[in-house]
Amino acid sequence: MLKLTDDGAKITLQDQPPMADNGLFWFGAALLIGAVAVAMAMSILSERWAIGALALLIIGSFIFNKQRQQRKKAMSGVINSGILWVRVGELVHDNHGKRAHIQLLDSDKVNLIGEQLQIFDSDNARKYHISGFDTLQEASAAKAILQGQTLTKRHANIKMSSDSIPH
Repeated sequence: MLKLTDDGAKITLQDQPPMADNGLFWFGAALLIGAVAVAMAMSILSERWAIGALALLIIGSFIFNKQRQQRKKAMSGVINSGILWVRVGELVHDNHGKRAHIQLLDSDKVNLIGEQLQIFDSDNARKYHISGFDTLQEASAAKAILQGQTLTKRHANIKMSSDSIPH
C-alpha cells in the first residue's frame, strides 16, 4: 500500500515467501557423516591417515562457510518486505523494527523492471533489488520520487497521508 507524505511516500511491501535454504541442514548431515567417518578412520587407519581425514573434514567445513558467506553477501541488497519510506534520493527500509537508511548518489541509476526496482551504481553493479510492491503504479511512483520527479495522473490511485518519514 502506498501513502503519499509531505516529502515522499510510505510503501508497505508485501512479504515474499522466504527462499528455501536447506544448506544448513545438508551441511549438518554431511558434518555428522564426516565425523563418523573420521572416528572410524581413527580406529582403523594409521595416525597419518586419521589426521588427514580430520584435516579434510575441517577444510570442507571452511569452504562451505566461505560459500555461505558469499551467498549471504550477494543477497544483502535485496529488499522485499517491510515498510519503505521513499524521498528524493533516499530510502528508509523498516523491516520488523530494523531500520536501514539508504542514500542514493547522483550517479546511481534506478530501473523499473516489471513491478520491481533495481538500483545500479555508476559501474552498473547492482546495489539494491526492491520487490514486493502491490502494483506497477507503486513501483513507478517510488522510482519517480527517488529521481525527484513529480507524480502524474498515472499515480492517481494513491492514498494521501500526513505521515512523515522517521529520522
